[in-house]
Amino acid sequence: MNMWHMHNRCTRGPDVRGVILINVLVFAAIAVTVTSALVNWGATVLKTARTLDAREQAFQIAEAGVEYYRWHLAHAATDYQDGTGGPGPYVHSVKDADGDTIGQYSLTITPPPVGSTIVKVRSAGTITADPSISRTILATLAIPSLAKYAVVANQNMRFGAGTEVFGPIHSNAGVRFDGISHNLITSSLSTYDDPDDGSSQQRFAVYTTVSPQDPNPPAAVPSRPDVFMAGRQFPVQSYDFNGLTIDLSQMKTSAQSNGVYLPASGSQGYHIVLKSNDTFDVYKVTALQSAPNNCTNSNNQTDWGTWSVKTQVHPVSGANNSPQNYPFPANGVVFVEDHVWVDGTVNGARLTIAAGKFPDNVSTRKDIIINNDLTYANYDGTDVVSLVAQRNVTTGLFSDDTLRIDAALVAQNGRVGRFYYDSDCKSGGTNYYNRSSLTLYGMIATNQRYGFAYTDGTGYDIRNIIYDSNLLYGPPPSFPLTSSQYQTISWQEVQ
Repeated sequence: MNMWHMHNRCTRGPDVRGVILINVLVFAAIAVTVTSALVNWGATVLKTARTLDAREQAFQIAEAGVEYYRWHLAHAATDYQDGTGGPGPYVHSVKDADGDTIGQYSLTITPPPVGSTIVKVRSAGTITADPSISRTILATLAIPSLAKYAVVANQNMRFGAGTEVFGPIHSNAGVRFDGISHNLITSSLSTYDDPDDGSSQQRFAVYTTVSPQDPNPPAAVPSRPDVFMAGRQFPVQSYDFNGLTIDLSQMKTSAQSNGVYLPASGSQGYHIVLKSNDTFDVYKVTALQSAPNNCTNSNNQTDWGTWSVKTQVHPVSGANNSPQNYPFPANGVVFVEDHVWVDGTVNGARLTIAAGKFPDNVSTRKDIIINNDLTYANYDGTDVVSLVAQRNVTTGLFSDDTLRIDAALVAQNGRVGRFYYDSDCKSGGTNYYNRSSLTLYGMIATNQRYGFAYTDGTGYDIRNIIYDSNLLYGPPPSFPLTSSQYQTISWQEVQ
């Protein structure tokens, strides 16, 4: 019996040891598999972390490239070749605090179109440790122009009922606004005495008489979203109109060097007709239409007249109603040392037409007159026209009943508007003193008081001023700027 049990134990012993060995092998295999997986996972995490760190470093290097070129433009505003005088890309090394090179950025610079200030900077950043890793940033830099406003003035302004403005308005003086404003209205004053209200009461620097009329200071300024849809703000910094003299003089120099310069006509001035084929016709104006009987300067306005063309001839041959044709200049600047009438259509053009006579003298300052439509074919910033007058930008007595002006209008010393023509200013049954509607797509800068209508119902009944936001950073050639520093207006990663 004992022998049997002993034999039984001996025959089962090897089976138990085999089971244990198998279990050990299984668990060892599992342990090896798990350990390998953990090691691989750790390696992957470490590699991912290093890759992310490298990508972040490449991104910061690309950012450094954009900031470098913004700094470069602050010191050389018109250098789009990184000081090399040759084509890009322009590659710069980036070093750490110890002076070791850790990467580089490669810059591709797209200069602005003629007249624009918009510069595109493409910066690709790479790191020395792994050149295969790259991040690219595309930034758009620009300098804001005078066209940051729909209307900017150096004197009091009054916008009557029937005026609707789609853009910011600013005056260095006071603003009475009785229309509808879709953007902010600002003034450089806190209060002012409005000469139109017939009293000596101080008014808010920006106020309305639309019912319920604003109270007078020192009362709290009420919220009037029915009139000031985006609000009003005062006092704010003023705009320096005196600086426009320098800009006008520079326009003359640009026209003489690489643009089109028209000297004094020896007569009334010139008539320019812009054409959609990138050319313009020029006539010499030899006579203006006379005012109708009993139509007089009843408001005693300086330089009053019909400002409407009667006869015009070829500037050289003198042939009646025959133009001389010019291509649009390479630099987009036309300067006229005389009065100039402008109308027509542009298609894919960026132009500045300026009128003035130097040395500057009050008695010889020149005007720009728009009596017929001046229009764009495109409203995406492709077409841009500015009219810069040494004195007035005006519409004449016989201007179109429904008039559209697509342009930025600047009156350096005078005003943008229309002369006062009383109820006797009619001819052939047409009441030329009263016009239906004027639509301006662009902006207005006027030294003196703006206005295309008067309180007695003369002038243009409806005035729509639509701000062209494309003018802010993409103004016409040689257009006045409000800063010397580039701003970043857009930024995106493109890779």
